Amino acid sequence: MALLGTAAGILASAVATPEYRATTTLFASLQGGADTSQLNQGNAFTQARVQSYADVAASPQVTKPVVKALRLDMTPTQLASRISAEAPLNTVLVRLTVTDIRAERAARISNAVAARFAQVIRELERPEKSKSPSPVRLTVTQPATVPDAPSSPNTILNVALGLTVGLVLGLGLGVALETVDTSMRDSKALDECLAGAGGPPVLSSIVQDPRAVRQPVSLRDDVHGPRAEGFRKLRVNLQFAEVDQRPKVIAVTSPLPREGKSSVSVNLAATLAEEGARVCLIDCDLRRPSIAAALGLVRNAGLTTALVGQAELHEVLQSAGSFSVLTSGVIPPNPTQLLGSSQFGSLLRTLAEQFDHVVVDTAPVLPFADTAAMAPSVDGYLLVARAGRTSRSQIVDALRILERVNVPVLGAVLNGAPARGEGEAYSYAYKYRPKQSAKARFTALVSSRSAAVVPSPGSAANGHGVPVPVKTRP
Repeated sequence: MALLGTAAGILASAVATPEYRATTTLFASLQGGADTSQLNQGNAFTQARVQSYADVAASPQVTKPVVKALRLDMTPTQLASRISAEAPLNTVLVRLTVTDIRAERAARISNAVAARFAQVIRELERPEKSKSPSPVRLTVTQPATVPDAPSSPNTILNVALGLTVGLVLGLGLGVALETVDTSMRDSKALDECLAGAGGPPVLSSIVQDPRAVRQPVSLRDDVHGPRAEGFRKLRVNLQFAEVDQRPKVIAVTSPLPREGKSSVSVNLAATLAEEGARVCLIDCDLRRPSIAAALGLVRNAGLTTALVGQAELHEVLQSAGSFSVLTSGVIPPNPTQLLGSSQFGSLLRTLAEQFDHVVVDTAPVLPFADTAAMAPSVDGYLLVARAGRTSRSQIVDALRILERVNVPVLGAVLNGAPARGEGEAYSYAYKYRPKQSAKARFTALVSSRSAAVVPSPGSAANGHGVPVPVKTRP
């Protein structure tokens, strides 16, 4: 807004027609009076009268003869609007100023107005029915000269005014947007929102990284980056979320779609597997599954395939390198009933026995009932909020829904946090990383790429990461 105001000031000066001002100064005096007393009385009389003379300068008695004499292409009223007169206090001076778009004509009109003005004042002050001269005389002491530069537009004044107005409007707009916008800008705002609703703490903030779309597993592509460190912080804090009974089956959800819950699920599984644990990631978002596409796995053989009995559970497990993945399978027409069924609970218990951690990527809480339906089968929820997108009311509503199913909400994660909105922690993460040679970086890159096993469309993988054929039942 400040830039727009400044530009408006410059534009107003550029398009405005230049105007020139020419000023004529007249001296008012009272004729007669021989002694000092009479001179003092005359001076006081002149000072009192000269204030009224200024109003006469733009009267028709002055403007009509001037328009006629100079043959101006304007009416007397238009000329009157261009004349200004002032009489400074405690002086007997009258200054007549004429504004015109032409410098030479402004000076000519100013001098003509002054001459006619002096004549009108003499006639007004002449005693009635007397042939004696007027006791008041106006003398031109400084005639108008042709001005060298236009008086307007004043570019500096216009730019300063535009800048000031822009700053005021910008500040007002900023305050209005800050008042209306209830989205979570940083982890502090999210923590205050959760505390006000009696909810869980914020376990971690995941910094916004444009490379996350192309590199879904942060630990694999940037081991010591700020995004990877954010997920490590999530892993550590999650281990202490429930000290008495550590959660084994963790459902990751969010209030609405497009808040990054699937990305958090993938990286949480990779982070848990980093310390040597056996981890299984399940894509239970049967409305819009995305795990298979993100990791380059087969989607059609997965959770729903095992639930309907078309394949055994171990036959549809796939490998994503350090952890196993159970993709969604074919999207069913009744996701809520399927996720709330006893078969789904039995499947999760089987996986919980085979793996140290089971991470479940679920559908959003507010639009669908899928997440609440699977509550008997999970140990806790992890709520993901998007910085600058998720509002306070959406978080509170999601918490209320999850509280009704009597399953603890372990904590919240702020996804897409601004890199400079969480203090200097992220700059520390960039600075505090091991130095590697070019050869070491190349070796690590090759190793990470070769670790991601991508099965062919006609195969899946067992729990050990070995591709096996998918067997289906009629």
